[in-house]
Amino acid sequence: MNSAHRSRRASPITVAGALLLVLALALLGWIGNEYVGTSVLSHRSFEHEKQQLRAQWQLSAGAQSTPSPAPARPQPDEAFALLRIPRFGSTYEMPILAGTDLDTLAHGVGHYLSSVGPGQVGNFALAGHRVTHGQPFARLLELRKGDHVVVETQDAVYTYVIDVAPKDLTVSASDTWVLDPVPGAPDAEPSQPLITLTTCQDLFRSPDRSVGFGHLASTKNKA
Repeated sequence: MNSAHRSRRASPITVAGALLLVLALALLGWIGNEYVGTSVLSHRSFEHEKQQLRAQWQLSAGAQSTPSPAPARPQPDEAFALLRIPRFGSTYEMPILAGTDLDTLAHGVGHYLSSVGPGQVGNFALAGHRVTHGQPFARLLELRKGDHVVVETQDAVYTYVIDVAPKDLTVSASDTWVLDPVPGAPDAEPSQPLITLTTCQDLFRSPDRSVGFGHLASTKNKA
């Protein structure tokens, strides 16, 4: 009887194996949610934000018979523009929202509130996830010097040209000089509209950032 009782007791190796299996399954579940689940939800948010923004533009255009005044600065977490990057394909279009907190970045590309708006003199700075949460900047390191970045607002379409490719510049998260009105020249007065694109340098979260710079090449007013 004692021998049979001992045979029914799990050995330490079996217990350890079961615990490792549980931990592995939990880890896989976390990875699945972080890298797949969040992206599914974010892609839905992207489409919702774009539809809402276009509907808002159409409503505003229909209600006005005279040229609209300069738009008010968007509220935090509010979509106010659309981003298109031809190198990423004809279907690539992301909403741009005011702010860069984690919740905002789950709904689209974020605009640093300390920077200027699209087409304005100074630095129009954007951030986006390279992995998770829809990964709108997953291919950002594919951008090359001379590539176009198109930003559409209610009143105009702005086309920027990349001067420094994101694959060529890596900084730490604390290097805020990239957000200055003239990046790299803190005391300089801006004289032209610029754009800055930032994302995680690595496929896993890290303090490093890949950064691209560009300048405004053309403006097409909708009115």
